[in-house]
Amino acid sequence: MRVIIEKDYEAMSKRAAQFVAELVRNKPDCVLGLATGSTPVSMYKELTRMHKEEGLDFSLVTTFNLDEYYGLPPDHEQSYYYFMQENLFKHINVSPHRVRVPSGLAKDVKAYCESYERMIKEVGGIDIQVLGIGGDGHIAFNEPGSSLASRTRLVALDEQTIKDNARFFEKEEDVPRYAITMGVGTILEAKRLMLLANGKKKAKVVAQAIEGPVTSQITASALQLHPDVIVVLDEEAASELKRREYYLHAEKMIQEFYGG
Repeated sequence: MRVIIEKDYEAMSKRAAQFVAELVRNKPDCVLGLATGSTPVSMYKELTRMHKEEGLDFSLVTTFNLDEYYGLPPDHEQSYYYFMQENLFKHINVSPHRVRVPSGLAKDVKAYCESYERMIKEVGGIDIQVLGIGGDGHIAFNEPGSSLASRTRLVALDEQTIKDNARFFEKEEDVPRYAITMGVGTILEAKRLMLLANGKKKAKVVAQAIEGPVTSQITASALQLHPDVIVVLDEEAASELKRREYYLHAEKMIQEFYGG
């Protein structure tokens, strides 16, 4: 696991965007796994800038999003489809036919989730999966207690997740109680994982995910089982890491050896 600590949110967002951009340049038809939430917003802004100012070309890229609220139509302002359109897709030249966001209106949920898994396999798998981390340590909507072998499915949202997400709705009662999400097992099949976290409020759970035991109670800890993980943090999110100084040293050595 490569842990990168940047001085602030903007710096970590630009660093994360560089990893995505490098993949897109080296493999124009790559498959990106994308995340919603406040954390990746500035990364998406930087990718948009790279597209407009540096010609970063997304025309052959295929995207898969991690999750979607169940019950929300794609044009709902709090749907993750809407979020992705507003924060990335409508600002770059990605083809709408290559964009995949789970449907919050699927009738046969089980069959739909199985089809989402098939779609990922049909394009050869996800090259890099961007992840955030919830206040209770979840990745995507894999709440505490989710199987580390879980697949795409319908989940009931934890009370903490509902409270955390209430800020995006007029009132807590409006927050959907279910979501369709990639499973932990699905996420671990991506060729590379990139976890982003910022702010003091994420420091404890970030430390648990990176340095604590692998446990279904902190589903982000499953990243320890993957052979190619990049964690990009700001100083505040990294503040409770016991091996913080080692990560800084290791990253400096990597920069010197590979030149980036």
